[in-house]
Amino acid sequence: MRVITTVCILLVTLFLPVMAWDANGQDTAGGQPGGPGDEFCRGLHNTAFQAGEQLTYKVYYTLAGVYAAAGECTFNTVLEHFEGKPVYHIVAEGKTYPFYDKFFRVRDKYESYIDTGSLQPYKFIRNVDEGGYKTYENVTFVKAAHTAITNAGVFPVPNCIQDVLSASYYARNIDFNHHKPGDKIYFDMFLDRQVYHLYVRYLGKETIRTKYAKFRTIKFKPLLVHGTMFEGGEKMTVWVTDDPNHIAVRIESPITVGKVAIEMSEHKNPRWPLSSLVDL
Repeated sequence: MRVITTVCILLVTLFLPVMAWDANGQDTAGGQPGGPGDEFCRGLHNTAFQAGEQLTYKVYYTLAGVYAAAGECTFNTVLEHFEGKPVYHIVAEGKTYPFYDKFFRVRDKYESYIDTGSLQPYKFIRNVDEGGYKTYENVTFVKAAHTAITNAGVFPVPNCIQDVLSASYYARNIDFNHHKPGDKIYFDMFLDRQVYHLYVRYLGKETIRTKYAKFRTIKFKPLLVHGTMFEGGEKMTVWVTDDPNHIAVRIESPITVGKVAIEMSEHKNPRWPLSSLVDL
């Protein structure tokens, strides 16, 4: 059942640390990071979300076409100060439902403190409690020194480094009208004391119906490396609203047995009206 919250927290943020490059740092699907296409170092300004935004997602495990609601994730954004600087404090929490608690109880919490101007992270906290397995990661990013100070040591990081939460909120501000289907959007992410060189592939636009409503959406496929939960290749699909909010409304991926689907079930205080909403 660990897959429930891992998928919810990491997939809803659009990215996974098993995406993209092989162990030698080579792009497994061709292309090069950096340069004109590297939008994570362009200094975008936030136009997509605001303090007070709240998003709730349900996680469904499917087998033989049968959907079972197994867990839930929430994402909350508040305005605070970190070391005297204004920041968006993003908190993502995931949990299994009471029925699944009997078999594998999950209570996970991820936090990121993101500069309101540059949208770069200052601090990242991950507190995981999954079926008796617990881990805690506390990271402070020192931009001037290009380092990440963690509870396990100090690690070098490249410029424009992101954490798993800040990456998605930064990406929500990308102008997708400047991309064509097939384009890759690269970024670097620090997690588990490692730097991952990642990308997602933009696929274009599509109108879909979720359990919540029908939306006009922007569609992505991250490249996944085969692992314990996920099949390799570009099999995971992510849909975000085709409006200025760029909120993820559906994510799905095959796993070792069956499939996992995540859908937005509730939203509060988006920065803009959900003009992508076709009907309920």
